[in-house]
Amino acid sequence: MTWRSNFVFRFDGVSAVIEFTSRSNRILRIDDDHIIVFDDFRNVDLKEKADLIFADPPFGINFRGNLATYNRIPDATSYVEVSREEYPKFIRELAEWCYRNLKPNGSMWLISGWNNLRYVLDAVEDAGFIQLNHVIWKYQFGVFTRRRFVTSHYHLLLLVKDEENYTFNKPEHYPEDVWIIKRPYHRGEKTAGNELPDDLVERCVKTSSNEGDFVVDPVLGSGTTMRVCLKLNRRCLGIEINSHLERRIREKLGMDAEPK
Repeated sequence: MTWRSNFVFRFDGVSAVIEFTSRSNRILRIDDDHIIVFDDFRNVDLKEKADLIFADPPFGINFRGNLATYNRIPDATSYVEVSREEYPKFIRELAEWCYRNLKPNGSMWLISGWNNLRYVLDAVEDAGFIQLNHVIWKYQFGVFTRRRFVTSHYHLLLLVKDEENYTFNKPEHYPEDVWIIKRPYHRGEKTAGNELPDDLVERCVKTSSNEGDFVVDPVLGSGTTMRVCLKLNRRCLGIEINSHLERRIREKLGMDAEPK
């Protein structure tokens, strides 16, 4: 495979600079502090380390939805997960990339299903992360089953590099590690498979960052993290391999459906 030469993108705003290198020159610039690059995160090098990384990667379970949220073929029209065979290598490389690109006092939220959780836990430990919390997100429905319990939860790992130095804005007086938050149901909409509720992402971003901080989502999907960061006044770089999702991202961010 032949790659084009690296490009350097630098956006100077009033308050901040987002600078990175990428093998892709397909960029969606919302404003100076909010940028999306359509590329594989493994091809992107950050010049500024992140205060917070939020990642909702594919789960490696052969899930099929109505758009490809992570696929080696970016213009595919069906959801194709990372294969079971590739998953341990994929999640290890994601954990290593995130550790390299996180500030010493930064935090990471990583979402996982239960099927391949063992690989996720091994990967983050091997990368050097310290696990502060293992949060359970309970949602209101799951796929009907006949001979086993219905799965209606995900796992959220709160990870840091330094357990003595990290941001934690306590969300309430007695915050528990089981969160009951409804999943969005998009009747009749073309969505990016498992889109996260804004309330869930907001809770993570508010807890582990402050206004003006730099948030990175290396597997952006439909753009929920970017929408939350715009609302909460966090700078944000989103990375998404599937450029086919640009239309959905623009829709969620209230932008024109197509580039001008």
